Amino acid sequence: MANKIQIDIISDVVCPWCIIGYKYLEKAITELGLEDRVAIEWKPFELNPDMPAEGENLRAHIARKYGSSPEESAKSRASMTKIAGELGFTFDFHDAMKIVNTRNAHILLAYAREQGKQHELQMRLFEAVFSNRQDVSDKQVLAEILESVSLNAAEALAELDNPVAREKITGEEEYWRSMGVSSVPTIVFNRKGAVTGAHPTEVFKQVLTEIVEQG
Repeated sequence: MANKIQIDIISDVVCPWCIIGYKYLEKAITELGLEDRVAIEWKPFELNPDMPAEGENLRAHIARKYGSSPEESAKSRASMTKIAGELGFTFDFHDAMKIVNTRNAHILLAYAREQGKQHELQMRLFEAVFSNRQDVSDKQVLAEILESVSLNAAEALAELDNPVAREKITGEEEYWRSMGVSSVPTIVFNRKGAVTGAHPTEVFKQVLTEIVEQG
């Protein structure tokens, strides 16, 4: 049997380009017929680790952090919405949309990895943020999402009060930063080479084809 291709996706659940990048990658995997050859793990990266509990309005956040004008921001959202739609994912940007703290979401993704449910949970978190107008810093929302992928919500949420679980996330983030990761998505193949950014499907097909040919 051919060796599995290990794919580590360093991302944040409030990063729109992360789900777009994944959908491009997913399309490449499908078109090459490699569904049974890849093993995907999601790795934590907090874009705003110091974000307060109440979060910040998305448009105000973009203007403050990146200096984007309202017109530039609107154009970017429209472009992302179009691209995502073509890839089968729905963006529903709205005036009240907030950027929230994602530490708890990453702790739960680490828990889900141990239960064999990480990918399912990651997809549901992306949908919650970008499609369903849900606040993924809200524990009740997180409980509902956990239950939707057949995880024990009470057991999972208990991890949020576990200092070891919290330290594990910051430790992983520090590891990837020490490896040179400074933006997301960063997609690492077999812990050898990486692609940073939401590149078109053809780019990922080329990378995957080269890995397959190398055996």
